[in-house]
Amino acid sequence: MNQEVVLGIDLGGTNTKAGLVDRNGKVLAFERFNTHAKEEFPIFLEHLSIVFNRISGPFKDQISIKGVGIGAPNVNFYTGNMERAHNFSWGEITPLAPAIHEKLNLPVVATNDANVAALGEMVFGIAREMKNFAVLTLGTGLGSGIVVDRKLLLGQDGLAGEMGHVNVRPDGRNCNCGLSGCLETYVSVTGIKRTVFKLMADRKVDSILRGYNYHELDGEMIAQAALDGDPIAKEAFTYTGNILGTKLADLVAYFNPEAVILTGGLTHARDLLLVPTQESMDARLFPAFRGKVRLLLSSVGGAHDAVLGAAALAWQHL
Repeated sequence: MNQEVVLGIDLGGTNTKAGLVDRNGKVLAFERFNTHAKEEFPIFLEHLSIVFNRISGPFKDQISIKGVGIGAPNVNFYTGNMERAHNFSWGEITPLAPAIHEKLNLPVVATNDANVAALGEMVFGIAREMKNFAVLTLGTGLGSGIVVDRKLLLGQDGLAGEMGHVNVRPDGRNCNCGLSGCLETYVSVTGIKRTVFKLMADRKVDSILRGYNYHELDGEMIAQAALDGDPIAKEAFTYTGNILGTKLADLVAYFNPEAVILTGGLTHARDLLLVPTQESMDARLFPAFRGKVRLLLSSVGGAHDAVLGAAALAWQHL
């Protein structure tokens, strides 16, 4: 009997990851390719089809592909449409799941990329024994997936849990979504880059980060600089953690999780982010929750993390 697998797809604004994954989370084949988010949607579909054939071809007599799971920004779980994703030039409403179903002739289920990360932690990661938890993805933006009684919190439009767009400061930084003061403008790779450049303008201290322009700098570089003791980078993570902790205290008050799990580029700084975040959260928690909420780093990390989450979505719903 052929081995049953699913195709997991993590669709990002820059790159897309695709992998064939079995029920135990083993990745049989994996490829990363350019999303072409600023070009027309059919171009992405054609590239996806080529990659799918390339990674599945060598296994065609050994596997049975049961379906496709997709994690992507602003996806309505119920329709499979990607709605008003501001980093894409594919139109207001993109029929993501229906189009991929037609292109690959396989059942398709899709949801928000952070929801996919939460499922990955629940099925294959650190949350395997948890019932109530949240996952925050600290990448280019900030995404969040919330699990209550081991079920994704989806909401009316399948878009629940948009922590990245809760307000930090009413007159704060402009966000790509059109609002001002969104959490992700402070707590994300993009956000910490903005913080770093503000600190470099305000502080008269040496920093290795002064040797880079805005477009050269990424989250891992800032994290490594902080770990190496760079004063600007360390202060940037402290500032970021303080803001994040404030909003995590609100999150805890809303649904009483046992843990909040962080993943993404900013987590490479580890304790330099975790410690100020934990302290800020604890200082603002309603007394009944103090000492009960763990702040953890993802155990699914690595190149295949988002693909595993998308595969978990497929196994759960297909």
